[in-house]
Amino acid sequence: MSDNAFSLLHPTLQETLASLGYSQPTDIQQQAIPQVLAGKDVMGAAQTGTGKTAAFTLPLIHQLLENGAKKTTRVLVVTPTRELAQQVYDKVAEYSQNTSLRCVALYGGANINPQKSQLAKGPEIVVGTPGRLLDHLHIGTLSLSSLDALVLDEADRMLDMALFLTSNV
Repeated sequence: MSDNAFSLLHPTLQETLASLGYSQPTDIQQQAIPQVLAGKDVMGAAQTGTGKTAAFTLPLIHQLLENGAKKTTRVLVVTPTRELAQQVYDKVAEYSQNTSLRCVALYGGANINPQKSQLAKGPEIVVGTPGRLLDHLHIGTLSLSSLDALVLDEADRMLDMALFLTSNV
């Protein structure tokens, strides 16, 4: 394994990380980035604030940069809450700021029409909550036919929520 997992990333990402003050990957990043770059399925757990979002988004952004922007959804990140969807979106936007990649956040409690407009522009990365993602799939504004990667962020929490909902029906 490389001494620094960041050195495995696309030069544009390395420059962006340096400008953001990232010099050394955290443990979760050091372990996950090479695995995701190798195309392996990864399940990670770490405390809040350890850089889990960067651990999965950086190598996925790298892969999109390596394959070129295609204006079709290639990465889907599913989160349990709109707050987390917005946080992940903000990080993706920060990490991909010097690229042509597009990202959109889709969650309920927000007007669906601006989301439709953003989806029409062909974002490569979509971050959203299950309900709003289903809304867009049902009305045909989101297609997952070109999907390369699926991330279930806080999958344990989403499973707990689903079990709670089904046990209280």
